[in-house]
Amino acid sequence: MTELVLLLFRFLVGWLAIQASITLVFLLFLRSPQKNSLPDEELPKVAVILCLRGGDPFLPYCLRSLLQQNYPQYDLKLIVDSKEDPAWKIANDAIASLGATNVQVSPLSIRRYNCSLKCSSLVQAVSELDDSYKVVALADADAVVHPNWLRELVTPLNDPKVGATTGNRWYLPTGKYWGTTVRYLWNASAVVQMFFYGIPWGGTLAVKTEVIHQTGLLDRWARAYGEDTMIRRVLGQHGLKVKFVPSLLILNCEETDLPRLLEWMKRQLVSSRLYHPQWWAVIADAIQTVMLPNLLLVLFLVALCTQQWDAAILAISTFTGYIAALLLLAIALEKGVQQVISKHGEPTAKLSPATVVKILIGILLTNWTHGFALLSSLWMSTVNWRGVIYRIKGPWNIKLIEYRPYQLLDQPVDSKVSL
Repeated sequence: MTELVLLLFRFLVGWLAIQASITLVFLLFLRSPQKNSLPDEELPKVAVILCLRGGDPFLPYCLRSLLQQNYPQYDLKLIVDSKEDPAWKIANDAIASLGATNVQVSPLSIRRYNCSLKCSSLVQAVSELDDSYKVVALADADAVVHPNWLRELVTPLNDPKVGATTGNRWYLPTGKYWGTTVRYLWNASAVVQMFFYGIPWGGTLAVKTEVIHQTGLLDRWARAYGEDTMIRRVLGQHGLKVKFVPSLLILNCEETDLPRLLEWMKRQLVSSRLYHPQWWAVIADAIQTVMLPNLLLVLFLVALCTQQWDAAILAISTFTGYIAALLLLAIALEKGVQQVISKHGEPTAKLSPATVVKILIGILLTNWTHGFALLSSLWMSTVNWRGVIYRIKGPWNIKLIEYRPYQLLDQPVDSKVSL
């Protein structure tokens, strides 16, 4: 028993060293100096595309932020699922309040049944663009961006080796739901992994228009479940890379409960399963992160029952030490990201003792929730995404099997809870 615990101890120490090293590289990258943005006359014309279904909690603020960009030539293209969708009125009200003229609101005209609704909307929006748009930028309804967002997103595309640029979302660790805490921790780990693997986030993403056409990305979207995870592989096949921009970590203040979070996590993992270039590494990460610590807990209980005190002490000491180390990594990440977010005047969480304790408990919950979500996602053949059901048989074999317009009754009771 003691020998097995020692073996797990060595595995966890090695895995922790890898996690700490990757986190350190990410934190150092956040501190790296960024190139000055291009002057106005060198910035290309951009189409910012926002696909909407449902009235997301912070959608009005998202629209205002997108319409108030410090960028000379850009148009906002909104594709709303239907004119009866709550987002239709929210969008038009926001446009009217600002008197914006560089925006176009259109309903989804062709609902494709071999891809997701979001991909249908993207195909429609991009297909309608004229040749004057040199860059296509994507945003999500939960992204409330700062005024220089588009300028900072487009500038790195001046490098001929860069085909796409991206940022990522960052959640607040505070909230009244445990789902909010678990999502914060799960996403914090995902942000570091996406940086390491070069996986973009569709909520803040820019792609050169010529790259979209040269790589056949539009055709892939027309048959896909998700739009962003595939991009690293597609661009890599053409010698192009995805550039992560540290200043584009976008704060998300939405909340969520555990049942909604679990469904969200499974959808994210299904997308990774279909399009992640190193899906096997995601599985390996889960084995190390979820299975090994829980195996230590099992061995601790067995050692207690069989009165093997040395093994029991070693097992519980290793487990608690590992969880404590994860807490320190989470705090280091939060502090590093706060330095980025605070530059744009965004609120930052105060890491009070109560918040730290909640994060500590949340690490355990995240561990178990992630394990359950991953196992569930491995065999998922149907996905329910905002009331629309898809059957998934492969990356390019997607079938929309049940559709209905989004209604106000679908909105969560709590106005801050994500859909």
